[in-house]
Amino acid sequence: MMDRILVDTNIIIDLLSRRREFYKPASKLFTLSDNKEILLAISSLTFANTFYLLSKELATVKVKEILRRFKLLVKVLPMDDKIIDLALNSEFKDFEDAIQYFTAIEYKFDIIITRNVKDFMLSKIPVMTASDYLAMK
Repeated sequence: MMDRILVDTNIIIDLLSRRREFYKPASKLFTLSDNKEILLAISSLTFANTFYLLSKELATVKVKEILRRFKLLVKVLPMDDKIIDLALNSEFKDFEDAIQYFTAIEYKFDIIITRNVKDFMLSKIPVMTASDYLAMK
């Protein structure tokens, strides 16, 4: 069965900004998705946050072009009333991480990939870095 993985914003930025020390594992993860070996998804919040962060460095036209291509590699999951309520009433210190987590739970994803594993200590599903996930494959 194919792994269903929710990807945190920092991994997306690693890939799209080609962050030197983090680009290679992020790239390998998305290659697996492109090859239909895994299903990668992101929260719609991540899509908006990524646009915002990239537009600080690049022209809006360029960011939209990058995100149109990127969108082919992931499923974008909606953020709804239930997810917001769960996040607002959770013990997570970081609201965005709570949204990521409850999006993964709501849509029955198996794993969360992030560079900030410690931020997901309350998770009931596995949370790991891209490198740790790739080492298991």
